[in-house]
Amino acid sequence: MKIQLTVHTENPPSLQDYLKDLVGVPKGLLHELRMSKKVLVNGGIPNWTQPLQTGDTIILPVFSEEVSPVPNTMDISVLYEDEHLLIVNKAADMETHPSSETDQNSLSNGVANYFVENGIQSKVRHIHRLDKDTSGAILFAKHSLSGAILDRELEARKIKRTYVALVEGLMSSSAGTIDKAIGKDRHHASRRRISPSGQKAVTHFKVLKKFVKEKLTLVQLTLDTGRTHQIRVHMSSLGHPLFGDTLYRAKSKHTRHSLHAWKLTVPHPFQGGSITVEAPIPTDFAPFTLSGEWKEL
Repeated sequence: MKIQLTVHTENPPSLQDYLKDLVGVPKGLLHELRMSKKVLVNGGIPNWTQPLQTGDTIILPVFSEEVSPVPNTMDISVLYEDEHLLIVNKAADMETHPSSETDQNSLSNGVANYFVENGIQSKVRHIHRLDKDTSGAILFAKHSLSGAILDRELEARKIKRTYVALVEGLMSSSAGTIDKAIGKDRHHASRRRISPSGQKAVTHFKVLKKFVKEKLTLVQLTLDTGRTHQIRVHMSSLGHPLFGDTLYRAKSKHTRHSLHAWKLTVPHPFQGGSITVEAPIPTDFAPFTLSGEWKEL
């Protein structure tokens, strides 16, 4: 497999600086590309330090890689796919990646099998992750170059994730921002808490619908930061823990905490523009149907 890029920049820099600064190729992979002698500019072997010209065509090789982790056959729900990336709808009660050396039931194991079945010779690279009980859209890179670029886009907060959650109680505010630092809970290894000395965490919320009879509120959430359990901790701090989230003081019990990664917008690493997908709400999200209300979102 090869990737073709066209230089659109006016007064472009050298090939080395173009790939490093504008495309986002990390230093190690850039060295690997240069040593491969397989990078071409306009069909010929390039001078890596000579300035490129607007309109030049760059051909980059994509190196074959062994699949990891262990492939395991499972039903993978693909929301979007091209030769560079894959977006999958994760079910609840499934880890994003193996939790131990013997675990073969994570989503990454299923994606590894999907790669094998479709002749994709690549490591499994999830660009972000979701908690075991959180359902919804997860982004995977299909080769090292797209992985490096997407990692950079995530760090720069250019990949946008929108969640929906059912929370206990009827929220009085229609929208707001929660700006509370989050740290580890020294009394519970897997739990986080609001802590002035913790990491900065910012969550924006908007009420979508109130279910008066059930005493639940459907909320849309976006994050400026990506801390562990951020939505769960922040909503609990408002007195509205996620429905079923007993780890964070929910009073009601459910098969899982009701959090779903609903929408994902990704700047395409090579083609320009963005890809936006929506992950359909799963049937286990709530103890009652949301089908009618969901269509209005």
